[in-house]
Amino acid sequence: MSRQYKERIYLSPPHVENTERFLLLEAFDSNWIAPLGPHVDAFENEMAKKLGISHAVALSSGTAALHLSLILLGVQPGDEVFCSTFTFAASANSITYVGAKPVFVDCDSNWVLDPNLLSDELRKRAGQSKLPAAVITVDLYGQCCDYPAIQEICGRYGIPIIEDAAEALGSTCSGIHAGTLGSMGVLSFNGNKIITTSGGGMLLTGSREKAERARFLATQARDSAPHYQHSTIGYNYRMSNLLAAVGRGQLMVLEERVEKRRWINQFYREKLSDIPGISFMPEALYCRSNFWLTCILVDPEKFGATREDIRQHLESDNIESRPVWKPMHLQPVFQGCDIVGGNVSDSIFENGLCLPSGSNMTSTDLDRVLDAFLTTPGHPS
Repeated sequence: MSRQYKERIYLSPPHVENTERFLLLEAFDSNWIAPLGPHVDAFENEMAKKLGISHAVALSSGTAALHLSLILLGVQPGDEVFCSTFTFAASANSITYVGAKPVFVDCDSNWVLDPNLLSDELRKRAGQSKLPAAVITVDLYGQCCDYPAIQEICGRYGIPIIEDAAEALGSTCSGIHAGTLGSMGVLSFNGNKIITTSGGGMLLTGSREKAERARFLATQARDSAPHYQHSTIGYNYRMSNLLAAVGRGQLMVLEERVEKRRWINQFYREKLSDIPGISFMPEALYCRSNFWLTCILVDPEKFGATREDIRQHLESDNIESRPVWKPMHLQPVFQGCDIVGGNVSDSIFENGLCLPSGSNMTSTDLDRVLDAFLTTPGHPS
């Protein structure tokens, strides 16, 4: 079969089945179409119970949850917020929404925020009376940050942690669920995530007061009155009842999705680990990753081809792969922001590649990816 006519293998496509369809139609038939409704309440309660946290607030996106988290923690214009540099742009964009300034912190060998760099920088800034208003940690590709260390460091200075667990639902750190390890937690249900509502997110908190405030702000901050009255600026951030219905169905199979992605990761490791020039994103000893995406590093001298050579060759076979996130301190929009470290994430970006990891991949799909990978021009297959 000619390469261009092969069915496309996507990086991480939605994986929905009959339960989601049934719940969606149930919501549709009930005429609870507009934002809010019984499925929103149920989705929030079911997520909170599954993760062992008091409150979950269903929102229109993970970015909305980040924005509201910063507001709820009292971050003000002109404040500084530390943020993992190795992340998707939403983690940093949200800081600018409240008029604060990002300070980026490099990753460690586990590809997540380096506690030693964080500790050193906070110690230095404490001496200058320039401590940040918050720290945004990012659980990258399912890998949790070292929260025992980071919690101790931030606790020393009374700095709240916002855990961006958008990519890590189903992962755990020392047995504790991702999303529940900071003062505020953030989840994403975008179409490429381990479970999806097509678009959507969630804010997690142990505080009833913050959860209620988040719901108020997310529904345009409408005051209690028979008419439309507003005493503060609000946002149109609530999840619709239809999407929450899909989310409920997806949540039922979260463990299955995690196990499938871990199995896919193991397949790639078994087939590629012995190939010269190929190494994998590690799984930290303290973490059990959902392996949302399987990520590798390519040493072009040893493998015989670059990360980009591999990506383009896979694309020629109608297989989607993608470079790892470009660090925020390298992004044009954040030029001029402070960076603590930077060499580690720079190197990972230069040589890192995300392989197809969708939980609906078949063994045939995986064999096809492997075959295309090993026939990359330049590699001595």
